[in-house]
Amino acid sequence: MARPDSHPDEYAERVLDIVERIPPGKVMSYGDIAEYLGEGGPRQVGAVMSAWGGGVPWWRVLRTDGTPPPGHEVRAREHYAAEATPLRSGGHRVDMRAARWDGVS
Repeated sequence: MARPDSHPDEYAERVLDIVERIPPGKVMSYGDIAEYLGEGGPRQVGAVMSAWGGGVPWWRVLRTDGTPPPGHEVRAREHYAAEATPLRSGGHRVDMRAARWDGVS
Protein backbone atom coordinates (compact mmCIF):
# COMPACT_ATOMS: atom_id res chain seq x y z
CA MET A 1 0.00 0.00 0.00
CA ALA A 2 1.30 3.44 -0.89
CA ARG A 3 2.02 5.98 1.80
CA PRO A 4 -0.30 9.02 1.69
CA ASP A 5 2.63 11.33 0.93
CA SER A 6 4.17 9.14 -1.76
CA HIS A 7 3.86 9.34 -5.52
CA PRO A 8 3.58 6.60 -8.16
CA ASP A 9 6.89 5.41 -9.58
CA GLU A 10 7.59 5.21 -13.32
CA TYR A 11 6.11 1.72 -13.69
CA ALA A 12 2.95 2.76 -11.84
CA GLU A 13 2.62 5.84 -14.04
CA ARG A 14 2.79 3.65 -17.17
CA VAL A 15 0.14 1.29 -15.79
CA LEU A 16 -2.16 4.19 -14.91
CA ASP A 17 -1.63 5.76 -18.34
CA ILE A 18 -2.76 2.58 -20.07
CA VAL A 19 -5.81 2.27 -17.80
CA GLU A 20 -6.79 5.85 -18.62
CA ARG A 21 -6.63 5.00 -22.35
CA ILE A 22 -8.97 1.99 -22.18
CA PRO A 23 -12.11 3.15 -24.01
CA PRO A 24 -15.53 3.06 -22.31
CA GLY A 25 -17.14 -0.36 -22.73
CA LYS A 26 -13.74 -2.06 -23.14
CA VAL A 27 -11.54 -3.81 -20.57
CA MET A 28 -8.09 -5.30 -20.05
CA SER A 29 -6.99 -7.93 -17.57
CA TYR A 30 -4.16 -7.30 -15.13
CA GLY A 31 -2.05 -9.66 -17.22
CA ASP A 32 -3.00 -7.88 -20.46
CA ILE A 33 -1.61 -4.65 -19.06
CA ALA A 34 1.64 -6.29 -17.93
CA GLU A 35 2.01 -7.95 -21.33
CA TYR A 36 1.32 -4.66 -23.12
CA LEU A 37 4.04 -2.97 -21.04
CA GLY A 38 6.42 -5.86 -21.54
CA GLU A 39 7.31 -5.98 -17.86
CA GLY A 40 5.90 -6.96 -14.51
CA GLY A 41 2.99 -9.30 -14.19
CA PRO A 42 -0.62 -9.38 -13.05
CA ARG A 43 0.32 -9.03 -9.38
CA GLN A 44 2.44 -5.95 -10.01
CA VAL A 45 -0.37 -4.35 -12.00
CA GLY A 46 -2.79 -5.28 -9.22
CA ALA A 47 -0.52 -3.65 -6.64
CA VAL A 48 -0.42 -0.45 -8.69
CA MET A 49 -4.20 -0.47 -9.06
CA SER A 50 -4.67 -1.09 -5.34
CA ALA A 51 -2.41 1.81 -4.40
CA TRP A 52 -3.16 4.33 -7.14
CA GLY A 53 -6.14 3.14 -9.20
CA GLY A 54 -8.83 5.25 -7.58
CA GLY A 55 -8.22 8.15 -9.96
CA VAL A 56 -8.49 6.14 -13.17
CA PRO A 57 -11.31 3.96 -14.60
CA TRP A 58 -10.36 1.00 -12.36
CA TRP A 59 -13.49 -0.96 -13.33
CA ARG A 60 -11.97 -1.52 -16.76
CA VAL A 61 -9.18 -3.68 -15.27
CA LEU A 62 -10.30 -7.22 -14.46
CA ARG A 63 -9.21 -10.73 -13.73
CA THR A 64 -8.89 -12.90 -16.83
CA ASP A 65 -12.20 -14.60 -16.02
CA GLY A 66 -14.04 -11.27 -16.39
CA THR A 67 -14.70 -10.67 -12.70
CA PRO A 68 -14.25 -7.17 -11.30
CA PRO A 69 -11.91 -6.32 -8.43
CA PRO A 70 -13.02 -8.09 -5.23
CA GLY A 71 -15.13 -5.88 -3.02
CA HIS A 72 -16.00 -3.52 -5.87
CA GLU A 73 -18.43 -5.72 -7.79
CA VAL A 74 -21.54 -3.57 -7.27
CA ARG A 75 -19.86 -0.29 -8.24
CA ALA A 76 -18.15 -1.96 -11.20
CA ARG A 77 -21.45 -3.33 -12.52
CA GLU A 78 -22.93 0.17 -12.37
CA HIS A 79 -20.10 1.40 -14.59
CA TYR A 80 -20.50 -1.58 -16.95
CA ALA A 81 -24.19 -0.76 -17.35
CA ALA A 82 -23.48 2.93 -17.98
CA GLU A 83 -20.80 2.10 -20.57
CA ALA A 84 -22.67 -0.81 -22.19
CA THR A 85 -19.77 -3.16 -21.45
CA PRO A 86 -20.63 -6.64 -22.80
CA LEU A 87 -21.43 -9.06 -19.97
CA ARG A 88 -21.72 -12.83 -19.94
CA SER A 89 -25.11 -14.41 -19.29
CA GLY A 90 -26.06 -13.82 -15.67
CA GLY A 91 -24.45 -10.36 -15.70
CA HIS A 92 -21.80 -11.10 -13.08
CA ARG A 93 -18.78 -11.22 -15.40
CA VAL A 94 -17.60 -9.19 -18.35
CA ASP A 95 -17.50 -11.03 -21.67
CA MET A 96 -13.73 -10.82 -22.13
CA ARG A 97 -13.88 -12.04 -25.72
CA ALA A 98 -16.21 -9.19 -26.72
CA ALA A 99 -14.90 -6.44 -24.42
CA ARG A 100 -11.11 -6.96 -24.34
CA TRP A 101 -9.14 -3.97 -25.60
CA ASP A 102 -5.88 -4.66 -27.43
CA GLY A 103 -4.31 -1.30 -26.64
CA VAL A 104 -4.51 -0.15 -30.23
CA SER A 105 -7.97 -0.05 -31.79
